[in-house]
Amino acid sequence: MSILFSGDFHGNADNELPLITKSSLIKRYSQELYDEIKYHIILGDGAFLWPGGEEYEFINYWELSKRPFPVLCVMGNHDPVLGRTDLPEIDIGIGEKVIVVNREKPFAAYLKRGKIYKIENRTFLVLGGALSIDKEYREPGKSWWKQEYWTETEKNALFHLIKRNGNFDYVLSHTGPSRINETISPLHRVGMLPVFFDEVAALNERIDCKISCKQWFCGHWHKDKYYYDVNLQRGYQYLYRKTALMSGDKIVVV
Repeated sequence: MSILFSGDFHGNADNELPLITKSSLIKRYSQELYDEIKYHIILGDGAFLWPGGEEYEFINYWELSKRPFPVLCVMGNHDPVLGRTDLPEIDIGIGEKVIVVNREKPFAAYLKRGKIYKIENRTFLVLGGALSIDKEYREPGKSWWKQEYWTETEKNALFHLIKRNGNFDYVLSHTGPSRINETISPLHRVGMLPVFFDEVAALNERIDCKISCKQWFCGHWHKDKYYYDVNLQRGYQYLYRKTALMSGDKIVVV
């Protein structure tokens, strides 16, 4: 069975829904490969449960319900789920619990940051978050939602976890490590300095040098880019308009 990965969804605010519909995925990968998809993972900014967006969310769910597999989302920086304590957490058989946002078809839930999940016999370290720079709504660096940034308790728990065992098959996050971000998006630099300091990207940078994995998947940057780090011998796949299909250790990006 396969796992589908896609970038930011934003509740279809920027017309991302057509990229992940049943017909679009069959066209990209073929009916045979589509039928093998077991899970769809959005790499942050799913924007499910956006306040006042109920009408649009109904349309999104209606279209996504045509697909037989559940949606699992990484925590982004535009996710109202952050900090909410009223949503149920359930065990769906992938190791840690997930935070449910829609029980009916399509089943949609968020993966918890700082946790390890085992999905289709692969171990995933799940991270999440990123700097918000939506100037028209917030001052740069100000968060949208409660607990948008990692607490010190969360950070300590994460580093304790990877100290015990830092070997994973894959890493899932919203933004990537800071040095990779600056490589794939050089326009976000002035001279040798980044325009914005993202403490989540800096956290990812610290994590990156303490673990081993085959590949790192990110969203956030609205780019479809791949970078391979020769020293660490791992790739970093950023997704937005393209999707990635993982079958075994084979990954097809279209």
